Amino acid sequence: MRFDRRLVGAMSVIGLATLVWLMVTMGLIVAALAADQRALVLERLVPQLWLIGLTWVAGLATIGVTVRWLFRRYVSAPGRLLEQTRVLLAAQHATPMNHRGTKETKALGEVIYQLACQRDQLRTEVSTQVALASQSVQQEKDRLAALMAELTQSVVVCNLDGRILLYNNRARLQFKAMSKAPGLAGGAELVGIGRSIYAVFDRALVAHAIDSIQQRLLRGAASPSTQFVTTTQGGQLLRVQMAPVRTSNTGDADHVLSGFVLMLDNVTRTFDEENRRDQMVHAVTQGCRASLAGMTTALRTLEASELTGEARERQRVVLRNEINNMGQRITDLDKQATHGLKTRWPMEDMLGSDVLLVAQQRIQKHCQRDVALENVDDSVWLRVDSYSLVQALVYLSARLVDEFEVRFLRLRLFAEQGMVKLDLIWTGQVMSTETVMSWEMDGMQFGAESTPLSVRDVVERHGGELSFARERVRHEAFFRFALPQVSAQEQVEAAALLQNDSRPEYYDFDLFQTTDQTSALDDRPLSELAYTVFDTETTGLNPSDGDEIIQIGATRCVNGKLLRHESFEQLVNPGRLIPVVTIPIHGITQDMVMGMPLITDVLPAFHRFAQDTVLVAHNAAFDMKFLQMQEKHTGLVFNHPVLDTLLLSAVVHPNHEEHRLEAIAERFGITILGRHTALGDALVTAEVWLRLIPLLQAMGIHTLREAREAAQKTYYARLKY
Repeated sequence: MRFDRRLVGAMSVIGLATLVWLMVTMGLIVAALAADQRALVLERLVPQLWLIGLTWVAGLATIGVTVRWLFRRYVSAPGRLLEQTRVLLAAQHATPMNHRGTKETKALGEVIYQLACQRDQLRTEVSTQVALASQSVQQEKDRLAALMAELTQSVVVCNLDGRILLYNNRARLQFKAMSKAPGLAGGAELVGIGRSIYAVFDRALVAHAIDSIQQRLLRGAASPSTQFVTTTQGGQLLRVQMAPVRTSNTGDADHVLSGFVLMLDNVTRTFDEENRRDQMVHAVTQGCRASLAGMTTALRTLEASELTGEARERQRVVLRNEINNMGQRITDLDKQATHGLKTRWPMEDMLGSDVLLVAQQRIQKHCQRDVALENVDDSVWLRVDSYSLVQALVYLSARLVDEFEVRFLRLRLFAEQGMVKLDLIWTGQVMSTETVMSWEMDGMQFGAESTPLSVRDVVERHGGELSFARERVRHEAFFRFALPQVSAQEQVEAAALLQNDSRPEYYDFDLFQTTDQTSALDDRPLSELAYTVFDTETTGLNPSDGDEIIQIGATRCVNGKLLRHESFEQLVNPGRLIPVVTIPIHGITQDMVMGMPLITDVLPAFHRFAQDTVLVAHNAAFDMKFLQMQEKHTGLVFNHPVLDTLLLSAVVHPNHEEHRLEAIAERFGITILGRHTALGDALVTAEVWLRLIPLLQAMGIHTLREAREAAQKTYYARLKY
């Protein structure tokens, strides 16, 4: 049991004082005796010194027990009452204090509880009045939620630092599907209130779009927006439209951005459906032409016959006219289809590296050949019809593989003299200029599929040039697409505004007021930070002796709110047997972890979930040791700031000796559900942490730095794992 420092100090003083008193008393007695008496006393007394010492120790122990009882009853009791009063002050609802102390402090505790109940009653009355006054605002929120309920588009709202302020359920599901890794149940959450959108999109991609919108605002555009296309880790195409969120409290409001709205469409399926439709129209066209050829042959046979007669002549005229009309219709249909193929996909700003990634995946899938990327300039932007450009690259690759048996292809991208050079490179047999010309002019074919578009049509659509060259020293050849680079001039305004509104299922507009540039993380107030509160279940208590994680659970706290819907929970295969004695504690059996992913697969997903947040745990040193033991296996470093609710409970409640999670939850009146499950413990820890924040602030601990420094001064901070 841990003794209070004040009690230890008092006992030290009392022990020293009684020892001095005993020695002085014995000295005075001996000094007052005659010499012969003194010798006799010393002769009798010295052998009994051990008894005197034992008596002193027993007396000191008796005094200590008495002092400790008095201390706990008359000194610690008011301190505990003060801590419980602070808990009542910070709590939303008063709970009985159950104070143990003197009759007077118990009575004082009861009075404080009654005052807290009166405060709760006043709060309820005020809340009722506020609710009545805010009814119209709530109606607007309900309308907004109703609109979002029917919305089929993913919507995300961010501040200028890329912090997510609002997102709907469709966006959450879409990002979750994008991040889903093999073996992970449900994938990792990439989207969340207060999280960074740069966990999903490249920062340069978003910055380029923001710059484009700001240029349009400066030119006086009424409803500026821009769009770009990017690729996901799974090779899907995502079209993103960005619109600005402008401030309304400045005189120059139209030119001041406070954030942006992203509207997302996964166009991969549309891409594939349009491709199939193109194939169908083209097949119909070719089939009709074949039928026309047969009809023409029949007509010629009829005309060559020796039969005569007026009826025969009329039939010939009708047949000839129908053939001509059908031929004209087919020709018109073919022209319209070809024009649609050239112009269906809009020219959009896209990172050149994204274009190459899509082309690489499509060529490898269609041609069954390895494709390497080399010298790719990640800063190069293109304005492209990505669909047709990728088609042209796949078509040329297919002809190289089929006709020249090329085994290996490379893609290269760089900027030169205001143009972007995209090269398709191979090593092998040299082709003639006539062959290159025919490939450029022929309609593109992909095995059984075909399209009337030619490579030249694609190049002309982009306002570029196609050339063929050889590098004789390396025995290489390449097709080079020279494409215009994206300029800084204003792009064409969007033709129409989006018709659908959005539903803020998960939102926090207070984050519009925070920016990453306001201050360093350590100096930011605790109430403004985003937290990932987590817990682990393990095979045992000794990570250094081979114990492993078998479950990770986490939730998030942003702006003083617990976001229960933003959670992470995953069972882990520890690669070893779970000790039978631990199963009753966490309830996880060997069968439950069989087939689950290894910790090396789970930690990257958890690392993404916790990105840009402060980690919070109860007895965090224990959990962090398990994470740190995996650093060399995963290459991930959990260098997040860490706060420990056990240490901080000791900071705000120094007069309480019990700082287990259950004891703290009981003091705060928190109901415990799912104890000793990773997510259940994480949710309880999160509620404890939110109750600790105002108590820390009342003690003058406002920033992350101050909280960490205060925690390190506690007794429990000396425990190591």
